Amino acid sequence: MFGLKKKEDIFFDMFLETIEKGVEAGDKLNELMEDYTDIYSKIEYIKEIESESDRIVHKIMETLYSSFITPFDREDIYSIAVELDNIVDTIEEAANRFLTFNIKEVRDDALIMSKLIVDSTSELKKLIFEFKNTKKSNNIRKHIIEVNRIENEGDTAFRHAMERLFAEETNAIEVIKWKEIFEFLENSMDACENVANILEGVVTKHA
Repeated sequence: MFGLKKKEDIFFDMFLETIEKGVEAGDKLNELMEDYTDIYSKIEYIKEIESESDRIVHKIMETLYSSFITPFDREDIYSIAVELDNIVDTIEEAANRFLTFNIKEVRDDALIMSKLIVDSTSELKKLIFEFKNTKKSNNIRKHIIEVNRIENEGDTAFRHAMERLFAEETNAIEVIKWKEIFEFLENSMDACENVANILEGVVTKHA
């Protein structure tokens, strides 16, 4: 599709490497919520994943700035890198709030959303894996649609979580804490969809 030379493959490899960190972070966040013990070490591990993701994204940016030829528009490469970084950042921010806010017990709605993050990052990884060889793949559109579907499901879960929070929680401080956590969880799924939408635009431009 892109008429790639080996030198240009590196962007696709780094995109895949970054989303693998997103998958790992999503899995670890879900593990934290499913087994809410040893909280500090689990969150520290997610922070390490976020730092590793940052290093890969910095490498993408450095490569972008130093490359004379890119496989597709520089603006799209930049946007994909930023949104991939946002996935891991928002997961780390959500996880960190459990420690910062001294959360004692995980709400069921948060666990529902964390499972959707696992699904979303996993599906986005499949999409990015297929992205490099678009002309040989019949699965690009399928993965884009599935990421969008999961994000829509996440929007519904977020709305329900907020409705229950304001209807059932009488402690105003707890409302503030959980509202922020739910927003970070939703933002992570939004970032997954943003990557899928950018990739869809790239595929359309190069079809």
